[in-house]
Amino acid sequence: MFFRRTTSYFSILCLLAAIVSVGCGKRGLPRPPKEKVSQRAEVSGYQRGNTVKISWKMPARNAGKGSVLNIDRVDIYRLAEPIDAPRSLTAEDFASRSNIIKTLKIVDDDFGGKILSYTDELQFASQPVRLIYALRFANASGQKAAFSNFLVIEPAGRVASNPTSLQSALSQDAVTLSWTPPAANIDGTTPVSLLGYNVYRSTSEKEPARLLNKTPITQPEFRDEFFEFGKQYYYFVRSVSLGTGSDPVESTESNILVLKPVDTFAPSAPTAITLAVGQDLISIFFATNPEKDIKGYKIYRSTDKDLELSKWQLLTPELMDRNSFQDKAVESGKQYFYYITATDTAGNVSPPSEIVSEQMPVR
Repeated sequence: MFFRRTTSYFSILCLLAAIVSVGCGKRGLPRPPKEKVSQRAEVSGYQRGNTVKISWKMPARNAGKGSVLNIDRVDIYRLAEPIDAPRSLTAEDFASRSNIIKTLKIVDDDFGGKILSYTDELQFASQPVRLIYALRFANASGQKAAFSNFLVIEPAGRVASNPTSLQSALSQDAVTLSWTPPAANIDGTTPVSLLGYNVYRSTSEKEPARLLNKTPITQPEFRDEFFEFGKQYYYFVRSVSLGTGSDPVESTESNILVLKPVDTFAPSAPTAITLAVGQDLISIFFATNPEKDIKGYKIYRSTDKDLELSKWQLLTPELMDRNSFQDKAVESGKQYFYYITATDTAGNVSPPSEIVSEQMPVR
């Protein structure tokens, strides 16, 4: 009997514990679904001329179903305040005092860690103002993630406007760019606050442009000697000024110059030609051409110096890639005249070299 009562007693206790456990679960606060991806953006940016460019990295993927926030858009906020305003700012203060200046619709292709950006046209460049930017992701229902970090910009007004009228001149060795300097700063003041210029080049509209100069150049001209004929390039130039805190600030771009250089430049004529008579042959030596794109040389011969050059005998039907040749088709007692041309990889042919001659001895 004791065993039976003990078993019954413990059964009742277990049943009560189960009921209490279920009841407590119903009365507890509901827990939000766990986030599957980070939904707080990190924003960076800088002043460029009369604009502020801000950018941020998107999550590797969208949060998807079952998360608090399935990202549908990004709201970009801006707060303009006096330069001497206190720097302390809470998210609540920023939310109540800032304005949404842009809402960008987000699509699936924007994820995967893609960098997105937005350019804000400055309206305060001539005023002592502090601009604070932040952004936050939102879903289609209007639910919003936390604010990003705050990006603080104190725009400078005495920043040079962009260069204009970018144009080019092509030679065998360089693409020479030239442009018109800015006439005023972005706030309309003069003289122009100008440290120099930065020149950029890319090979497509989508490729990030590469800076061609190591330090700002002071003259409105630049020689690009590291180009290839037949390849398309995109060039633009920016002015460089001192901004707030003596940091360099670039202007917006000049016009974009699209250029596909075509090699129509003939090489220079071969020089320093010397002849040496050997046994039943004449050896010809000459200096290699200075051009980097030389493909080869051709040697012409005649026994009549006054014969039209186009009628001289071609001794090298195939382009010769060396700078020496032995003419073994010679006869005793005859005088032979020679000239040489150089051909580049584009098929351009140099002018004829000077005419040189040598006479075979009589045997």
